[in-house]
Amino acid sequence: MPAPEPSAAPSPAHQPPAPTRGRYDAVIVGGGHNGLVAAAYLARAGQSVLVLERLDTTGGAAVSTRPFAGVDARLSRYSYLVSLLPRKIVRDLGLDFAVRKRTVSSYTPVVREGRPTGLLVGGDRTRESFAALTGGEREYAAWQRFYAMTQRVAERVFPTLTEPLPARDALRARIDDAEAWRTLFEEPIGVAVERNFTDDLVRGVVLTDALIGTFADAHDTSLLQNRCFLYHVIGGGTGDWDVPVGGMGALTDALARAARSAGAEIRVRHEATRIETDATHAEVTVRTPDGEHVVAARRVLVNASPQALAALLGDTPPPPAEGAQLKVNMLLTRLPRLRDRSVDPRQAFAGTFHIAEGYGQLADAYRDAAAGRLPTAPPSEIYCHSLTDPSILGPDLAARGYQTLTLFGLHTPARLFAADNDAARAALLKATLAELDAHLEEPIADCLALDENGEPCIEAKTPLDLERDLRLPGGHIFHRDLSFPYESDTTGRWGVETAHANVLLCGAGAVRGGGVSGVPGHNAAMAALG
Repeated sequence: MPAPEPSAAPSPAHQPPAPTRGRYDAVIVGGGHNGLVAAAYLARAGQSVLVLERLDTTGGAAVSTRPFAGVDARLSRYSYLVSLLPRKIVRDLGLDFAVRKRTVSSYTPVVREGRPTGLLVGGDRTRESFAALTGGEREYAAWQRFYAMTQRVAERVFPTLTEPLPARDALRARIDDAEAWRTLFEEPIGVAVERNFTDDLVRGVVLTDALIGTFADAHDTSLLQNRCFLYHVIGGGTGDWDVPVGGMGALTDALARAARSAGAEIRVRHEATRIETDATHAEVTVRTPDGEHVVAARRVLVNASPQALAALLGDTPPPPAEGAQLKVNMLLTRLPRLRDRSVDPRQAFAGTFHIAEGYGQLADAYRDAAAGRLPTAPPSEIYCHSLTDPSILGPDLAARGYQTLTLFGLHTPARLFAADNDAARAALLKATLAELDAHLEEPIADCLALDENGEPCIEAKTPLDLERDLRLPGGHIFHRDLSFPYESDTTGRWGVETAHANVLLCGAGAVRGGGVSGVPGHNAAMAALG
């Protein structure tokens, strides 16, 4: 049997029944990773800090859990890769946390002229793989030029995420590249994809970064897809997506330790239900296991969605958000064999394994979903955490060659699940796995491990499941649509300010939020400290 599940917070039975102070410098609503970052910074600055978390443990969506009964595998159940977390935050807070580089960036299988083949990106086979797929050097050269451009932008933009918001013109001057600015900030990303690349598969691989958790067409005039693309290529100043050693829960456990060691109090099963403020003082009503309490504070930082913030304050809520993804976790007894014999499965699954993500396929899936139908050929991508970091598996599973797979589906907006979530989830999962099976020599179902009850080790989460489990509005993994990382008429100096002077938004819905970054937590702490 697996060891007891570690927890980032003490058992409710062993913590004080109510907060221990009469008044705090800061109360933080929500113990997800951004709230813990803010708590650690403020406590290290000498402030009295209370973190309120409604669930049994801290971590929010950035947790590691054992989802399969009796199976010793700790999966990053919701968020799963790290790109946007600045090393500055890790250094400032002295976090015992590490990431590992993936040996392969991506593999995308395709059938060309009846022959299974694919595009392998990463390592010394990239150029050869492009040539074999496209029959020449043009696409590879275009790929090199395009991603050299995005890396230059990343090097200039990423450091600004932990600084006060730059003005739009100031950010443009900092990037100092008119073509890059037009490509990423002014015209739909589909224009650049079609201008730079000719191969449908290559175009699709590029576009996927614009669609993670974002329901938009390549040519959407709102540029929502551009904002998503930007955040996916600037992480760390390189755009690399790294594997958290020990799973995502290792990060939030380290953050909870850092906050506590600096003096912050963390209370689980303590749910904030109301915030009253006069812009100078605030009172937070808290529902606890032993009743209701009121906590006084100079300021409140809310690590929750903008909708939850409005509900706590009694303000007018922002427009509804809508998530658009399917998250599937699997445990396998072995990696499946591929129809493309030129690639070892350990290479193909070491990076991002793209499924049904050609450019035309992505457009078709968007049209299906926009018309109210589940995509006929659902696009998705997979990665195998345990190939890079086997520490998430128990010793016995690792020795027997077990592997984890995380699948993330695109173009599945919450509206598609409204009538019957369970039925739509089952239908979508079946269709998604069928698209994967089309590139395998054996069905993925034949590789699934079984839990202690004899059930296959696979679970799927729709946007409505995420809304229920994590209170993500509409299941939106970024809490709301992403914003460009510069000032606008509605932002404050740090992008975390609200209409109330002593209430700050430190969750993913802040400007420069989204993803596992800690940036909103850092910026809210900086705003609080002046």
